[in-house]
Amino acid sequence: MRIEEPAGSGGRRYVLSLRARLYCRSWLREAMSSAILLAYIWVAPFHQAKAGESELRISLQGKPELVYDPKRDACTPNDIPDVNARAFRAADGTVTLTALHFINRALRGPDLDHLRIDCAVILNSKQSPDPAEYDGRRFITALWSDDGTHVAALVHNEYHANHFAGRCASSEELPCWYNTILSFSSDDAGHTFTKSSPLVVAAPPFRQNLEQGRHRGFFNPSNIFALAAYKYALISTTGWNGQPYGACLFRNENPLNSAGWRAFDGSAFSIRYDDPYKRQTRAPGACAPIAPFGFPVGAVVRHRSSGMFIAVWEAPKNESDRPVDGFYAATSRNLIDWSAPRLILAGTTMMKAACGPDGSKRYGSVIAYPSILDSNADGRNFDNVGDDAWLYYAAVKVEDCTPGADRVLLRQKISIAAIAKQATKERRS
Repeated sequence: MRIEEPAGSGGRRYVLSLRARLYCRSWLREAMSSAILLAYIWVAPFHQAKAGESELRISLQGKPELVYDPKRDACTPNDIPDVNARAFRAADGTVTLTALHFINRALRGPDLDHLRIDCAVILNSKQSPDPAEYDGRRFITALWSDDGTHVAALVHNEYHANHFAGRCASSEELPCWYNTILSFSSDDAGHTFTKSSPLVVAAPPFRQNLEQGRHRGFFNPSNIFALAAYKYALISTTGWNGQPYGACLFRNENPLNSAGWRAFDGSAFSIRYDDPYKRQTRAPGACAPIAPFGFPVGAVVRHRSSGMFIAVWEAPKNESDRPVDGFYAATSRNLIDWSAPRLILAGTTMMKAACGPDGSKRYGSVIAYPSILDSNADGRNFDNVGDDAWLYYAAVKVEDCTPGADRVLLRQKISIAAIAKQATKERRS
């Protein structure tokens, strides 16, 4: 069995073990997304962050608040927090927030402070045995609307071939996982979503393979956010030969035009991904992973007073720029060059190995799916923040090494303060 790994040039090797026996559900998405599980992967060069570029201080305030508790609020047992929180304002002024399961339902209300689940399904998932249908486990993971009626969505689509006889040589989840990013749209203010044409925004230039050996494809879009005439999103890939793993930057003038998405190749937004089940074209070039995001980016927002962008993501500790497990933030003015990571909230995340190295069981809880939303954001799409905002995330109970369905959606106040350049220089001297 031949396993293609991301190409690299002298990068250091990472290994992160994951207990293969995990339940068949979507929290594997976080473990999967690192692209460094169950395999040795060479890290290719990233666009390097520039030390000292950050001029913002982000700090937690107060205690977490409960936003949504499935035990209290859910329409069905499956209505659990399972993706990063996304929101937009509809034409009538109400707010729609998505953060739940692959049987997609939304929370709605007059503002972010008064949301209740709407039991109507806005996007279903058939879990089809045919990967060419792109109807596996479909999660709404990004939203954008210019008018509050017509809404574009990026959808994370999981195909788990081990669930279907003859589709995968393994019986485990990760060796059989094939993932794509799709485009859907709504003409009724996010009450129902239908397929765009073309459907595929990001897919590997190959089809799901019987012996693919590991999780492959594109995963976990950030929110959609604006800069000048374009809308952007960071989308992660686990890589393949010629394509290093990491988070790649995509842009589109109009997210409702699904054909308009292009990925950054290191110098230009030139890469368009086709549907490998419809076209047999020449493989696209490699998109360029952006540092310091080795893991999927939870959200990107623009700080209104400084104009700087803030990205938040979850990651395990390492030996260089992440001293502990938790949520980290970085800042940028141009979306390409980012500051070094800065810790926002310490805590075990789903990016850490599920069990101890000796196989010991792990109990307790993890934090996951970070996002940043400001109740007073300009525009409809909550892609900007003032000096005060909310860090949204899920708290998930773990038993026997497995993150379970016992979880809640929380939010906690954060303050964002500009650091004067002179004060920064004095602190370093």
